[in-house]
Amino acid sequence: MERTEEAAAVVRTAPSTATSARVSIWESVRACGLWGKEVDKAELRRQVVMPLYARRAVKAAVTAKEESAGVAAAAETERGEEAAIITPVVVFVNSRSGGRHGPELKVRLHELISEEQVFDLSVVKPSDFIIYGLGCLERLAEQGDNCAKTIREKLRIMVAGGDGTVGWVLGCLTDLYRLKREPVPPTGIIPLGTGNDLARSFGWGGSFPFGWRSAVKRYLSKAATSPTCCLDSWQAVVMMPEGEIKELPYALKKAEPADRLEYCQENSTELAEKTSCYKGVFYNYLSIGMDAQVAYGFHHLRDEKPYLAQGPVANKLIYAGYSCTQGWFCTPCTASPQLRGLRNILRLYIKKVNCPEWEQIPMPSSVRSLVVLNLYNYGSGRHPWGDLKPDYLEKKGFVEAHSDDGLLEIFGLKEGWHASFVMAELIKAKHIAQAAAIKFEMRGGQWNRVYAQMDGEPWKQPLVQEYSTVIEINKVPYHSLMINGEQ
Repeated sequence: MERTEEAAAVVRTAPSTATSARVSIWESVRACGLWGKEVDKAELRRQVVMPLYARRAVKAAVTAKEESAGVAAAAETERGEEAAIITPVVVFVNSRSGGRHGPELKVRLHELISEEQVFDLSVVKPSDFIIYGLGCLERLAEQGDNCAKTIREKLRIMVAGGDGTVGWVLGCLTDLYRLKREPVPPTGIIPLGTGNDLARSFGWGGSFPFGWRSAVKRYLSKAATSPTCCLDSWQAVVMMPEGEIKELPYALKKAEPADRLEYCQENSTELAEKTSCYKGVFYNYLSIGMDAQVAYGFHHLRDEKPYLAQGPVANKLIYAGYSCTQGWFCTPCTASPQLRGLRNILRLYIKKVNCPEWEQIPMPSSVRSLVVLNLYNYGSGRHPWGDLKPDYLEKKGFVEAHSDDGLLEIFGLKEGWHASFVMAELIKAKHIAQAAAIKFEMRGGQWNRVYAQMDGEPWKQPLVQEYSTVIEINKVPYHSLMINGEQ
């Protein structure tokens, strides 16, 4: 299989697989700023802070959800002698991610940059910032404000949260492509989540560091000075018999009739008249099966008893406990149809590069979780696809995996023991396929549901016996821009 011409032309500046797959305690200590160059606070502010009138304008526009409010705020603010714009940075903070460091981090960011450039995601949606905040800068630029124009062109975004939070922000940023409002700001990450695989893959570390107060300055400095690299984005469309997905995650949105029509025209897909359709974009992985069921249980427990999820270690212990209680380790000993392999309900089809036809791929009977992977990392920095030797790649018809090659890797996890050895990197996962597009067809029968997740956001997918539920995955026709924190 050959990579697409577009992917071959991209200059890769992303961190290497071997480096980003494991983040040790030593790396977390080093990230706190005790080693390496200390960042001067005054110099940092000079690099990343917007002029007072501009940041007040953006804040007013986002708060009022009206561009004109920001333009008015800019006019009311007296402008002094303004320094040259270098690389302004806006930070989104998810106070619910990981160990609940968000509130403390928000205060620290206010000290280092400015309150107006820090947005709490529990109050401000990233789409509001993109529509109104960036819209305000664009309107000021249209009125001849060269400073606002420069800020809009050089702006960068940092996301303090887990993989799901980062995906939420990246998904909103893609609207700028569709609306032809480029450039799209590149994104960096302050890892607050449990797995932080997106952060690991782009050199931002796998956990919030011990000496975080010093480390925050280093994060912001890297955000302003590091190079950018590309990340493939993948759209998943869920088409199901008429009904609803309850407890819909951030990762999925119900498609409007116009969106459904556009999708059908783009993909030559016919949908029944009474079909519910959902759309979402993922950047790291989509999985179906037992791993998603465990994630679903964890999310519910965290929401019901937030005092239990006080950090990455506690979260991982809860994950391990759920894995033991959901029947993943007892497959041969049970007759329950809910604990059998996915082959009973699922058919897998793929398209290879430059091939318009769907090809059915046999599903191994023992696979209980099917994972579609875009990045190097999965499950808190593990690399289940592995660093495969050239002879094996040639034999299987695979190519070396990259996060911007237009391909997805598909692998399977069997019972919990197999998954445990894979996560410990003692063995590799079950390699199934490498594809440029993927389609799952699922039917119920004795199964009335299946669990799925995208970038850590799980949901319970209803199934019926009479009609198929289809999940189709296609590449978004543009890359997301990431800041490479390793360099």
